[in-house]
Amino acid sequence: MAHNGDTTQARRSFIAAELASSAETKRQIAASCSDSIVRAVDVVVRALGAGKKVLLCGNGGSAADSQHLATELVIRMNPQVKRPGLPAIALTTDSSMLTAGANDIGYDNVFSRAVEALGSQGDVLIGISTSGKSESVNRAVTTAKGKGMTTIGLLGKDGGSMKDLVDVAIIVPSGDTQRIQEGHITIGHIICGLAERELYA
Repeated sequence: MAHNGDTTQARRSFIAAELASSAETKRQIAASCSDSIVRAVDVVVRALGAGKKVLLCGNGGSAADSQHLATELVIRMNPQVKRPGLPAIALTTDSSMLTAGANDIGYDNVFSRAVEALGSQGDVLIGISTSGKSESVNRAVTTAKGKGMTTIGLLGKDGGSMKDLVDVAIIVPSGDTQRIQEGHITIGHIICGLAERELYA
C-alpha cells in the first residue's frame, strides 16, 4: 500500500522521537541506577558462585523479561565465554501451575507458592514490575525473604510498595511503561553479562 510523503515523514518523526526518548531513559538509568545495579550484581555473583540459583517472576511484559533473563543465565550471554549453564528459573513458564494456582489459591499467590516450593536459603529472587505494585510479585518477595533468599526488584515509576520489600531496588526513572520495560531488559543484560564475566571470563 502506497503512502504519501506526509505519512512517511510523520512515521520518521515518530521513530526518531521514540528512539530519543529511549536513549534519554538509558542516560537517566546510568546517572541514577548504577549503584543499585552494582549491588544487584554482587548479590547474583555471590549466589551463583556458591552454587545457588536465581528465580525470576513478573506479569505480562515482565513475565517475558523473566524468561528472557533466565535464558541468558542458563545458556549464555557472550558466545566467547565458555561456561556451564547457570541455574535460573522463570516462574512464569508453566501454564498448568499458573492456571491451577489461579483457580485453586488465587492468582496473587501463584509466584509465592512457586517460591515456597522451589526457593532455598541463599537463592535470589528477581521480581520485575513496572509499577512496583504487583501483588503477585510482592507476595513472592515476602515469601522469598522468609526463606532466607535475597531479593532484587526491577521497578519503575516511584518503585511502588515493592521498593520497601526488596533488598535491592533498581527503579528505572520513568513513568512510561514502555521505557521502563526497555530499561529493565537492558539492566538485566548488564547483570547477566557481568555475572558471566566475573564468574567465568
